[in-house]
Amino acid sequence: MKSLKLTALISMLMLLAACVTINIYFPAAQAEQAAERIVDDILGNQPPKEDKGAWVESLYFEKIAKGVLNFLVPKAQAAQPDFNVDTPQIRKLQASMKQRNQTLEDYYSSGGVGFTRDARIAIHDPAAIPLRDRVKAERLIADENADRDALYRAIAAANGHPEWESEIRSTFARTWIEKAKGGWWYQDSAGRWKQR
Repeated sequence: MKSLKLTALISMLMLLAACVTINIYFPAAQAEQAAERIVDDILGNQPPKEDKGAWVESLYFEKIAKGVLNFLVPKAQAAQPDFNVDTPQIRKLQASMKQRNQTLEDYYSSGGVGFTRDARIAIHDPAAIPLRDRVKAERLIADENADRDALYRAIAAANGHPEWESEIRSTFARTWIEKAKGGWWYQDSAGRWKQR
């Protein structure tokens, strides 16, 4: 009887040890890909054209590699969380920002407005904005920043992790700067203005 209890206890301990606790960490790579898609859409950047032959070859190689890897190492359950950026609120904010970008692009190009280190925009050079347009520019900046803040919150909420908002904002801050056109202004991590 004692042996049976000991065996049952050992079996339960082994079963507990086999259980895997899955912690959900911020999916940085997926957030970066989503940020790139959103920023490219808003700024009107075209994705680079791919060589179809190279794409087919890489897809074929990728399928073979995945098959071999899946055979040798079984898939872990819930290894990658699904990073959701497709909700009605996110689409609405993205469309609003895309429409506003048509006007803001002139201010980016003149150096009047630039990207800030906190994934927002601000006046960089007031002299580059004609006096008659200053109120309009300030209103556009305020509207854009409100939409950007709402976008980062909405993405975090759509993924069920409001605590991810600061990491999403950081990801977007880098992406806005990377996707900015040559000659546009941005703030570095210390807050100094630089030109692309």
